[in-house]
Amino acid sequence: MENYSIVILILAIMIGLSAIADKIKLPYPVLLIVAGIAVGFIPALPNIELNPDIVFLIFLPPLLYDAAFNISFKTFKTNINTIGTLAITLVFITASGIAVAAHYLIDGMTWPLSFVLGAILSATDAVAAMSITKGLGLSHSTNTILEGESLVNDASALVAYRFAVAAVTGTAFVLWKASLQFLILMAGGVVVGIIMGKILAFIIKRIAPNRLAIISFMLLMPFVTYLVAEDLHVSGVIAVVLLGLSIARYSNKVFPDSLKQQSKSIWDIIIFLLNGLIFILIGLQFPYVIKSINPDKVLLYTGYAFIITLIALVLRIARVFLQKINLQQAFKKGKHKITEDALLDFKNSLIISWAGMRGIVSLAIAIGLPVTLANGQPFPERNAIIFISVVVVLFTLIGQGLSLPWLVRRLKSE
Repeated sequence: MENYSIVILILAIMIGLSAIADKIKLPYPVLLIVAGIAVGFIPALPNIELNPDIVFLIFLPPLLYDAAFNISFKTFKTNINTIGTLAITLVFITASGIAVAAHYLIDGMTWPLSFVLGAILSATDAVAAMSITKGLGLSHSTNTILEGESLVNDASALVAYRFAVAAVTGTAFVLWKASLQFLILMAGGVVVGIIMGKILAFIIKRIAPNRLAIISFMLLMPFVTYLVAEDLHVSGVIAVVLLGLSIARYSNKVFPDSLKQQSKSIWDIIIFLLNGLIFILIGLQFPYVIKSINPDKVLLYTGYAFIITLIALVLRIARVFLQKINLQQAFKKGKHKITEDALLDFKNSLIISWAGMRGIVSLAIAIGLPVTLANGQPFPERNAIIFISVVVVLFTLIGQGLSLPWLVRRLKSE
C-alpha cells in the first residue's frame, strides 16, 4: 500500500471515529489514540515514520496561528502573569524535576540525558486539553490561560531541549550564555512575527476585493513566518503567535463579518483535520517504539514513565496553586497591577492543573533525537528516552483525558 493510500485511510478512520466519539460521549482524542495504537499493530501496515521537521512545519504553524488569532487579547493581557508563569517558569521547573527523577531512577541516565528527557516532557499540549474540554463550559478566563500557555511553552521547551542535547554532545553549559540565547530567540521571534504581520496586512490591504486571495494568503503566511524565523535561528513558534495576534487585531478593524465567517469555516476544517491526525499519529507511534525496547525492560520503563507522569502532575498542581496564592497576595497589596479578573479560584486552579497533558510537540521532539553524536557514536539511551516519552504522552492523554471531563462536571455541580 502506497503512503498516500495510508494517509487517506488514516483520515477516513479519524473522521469516522470523531463522529462516533460525539455519539458515545467519549473525548475524541482518547478514542483516536487508542485506534492509532490498534492500527499500528496491524502486521501488514508499513512503518509510518514521523519526520520531526515536517511535524513542526505542518502542525505547529496553523494550530498556533489559529489559537493566537482567536484568543481574546484583552483576557490574555489580564492573565499574562499566570500565562507567563506556566509557559516559561513551569516549563523549566518541570524539566528540572523530571531530570532529577530520571537521573536517580533510570540506569544509564547521566545528568545531560536526564535533562533531555525533562525538556522533551516539559511542555503541555493545550490542543489536547481544549479538544477534550470543548463543550464542557469552562470559563473564558480558563480557556484563555490554557490557550495562552500553549502559545509560548513550546518555544520554552524547544530552547531547553536544544541546550540539553548540546550538553550530551559535550558542549559546556554556561547559564548566562543560555539565558542570553533564550532572550535572543524569543525577542527575535517577536520581531519576525510583527514584521510578517505588517507584510500580510499590507498585502491584504492591496488585494482587498479578492476574498479567496485574502484567505489564501492568511493560510500560507503562518508557514512562511515559521520558516523565515527558523532560518534566522529565532523562535518560529513565537513568530507565528505574534503573527496571529497582529492579524487578529487588524482583521477586527477592516474585515467584514462575511469574510470573517468564510475564513473561520475554512480554518475550522483545517484545524479539525490536523487535530485528529495528531492524536491518531501519537497512537500509531507506540507499536513501533515498543519494538525498539528489550522486552524485559518494557514493564520497567513503563513504571518509570508512570512515576514521571505523577511528578510532572504534582509539580504543575503545586505551581498553579502557588500562583493562585501569589496573585491573591499581590492583589491585596495592590502590586503589579493585578486585577480581580486575574485571580484564580480553587476550581479553575484544579482544572488548569489537571489539563496539563503532553502531546504532539513532546512526541516530535523525542522522535527527533539525533541518532548519533558528532563523533559518530550512537546517541546514549535514545530508545529508552523515546519509549518513556511516548508512554508519558499516552498516560497523560488517556488518563487525564478520560478524567478531565468528569472533573469539570463534578466541580460545576458543586
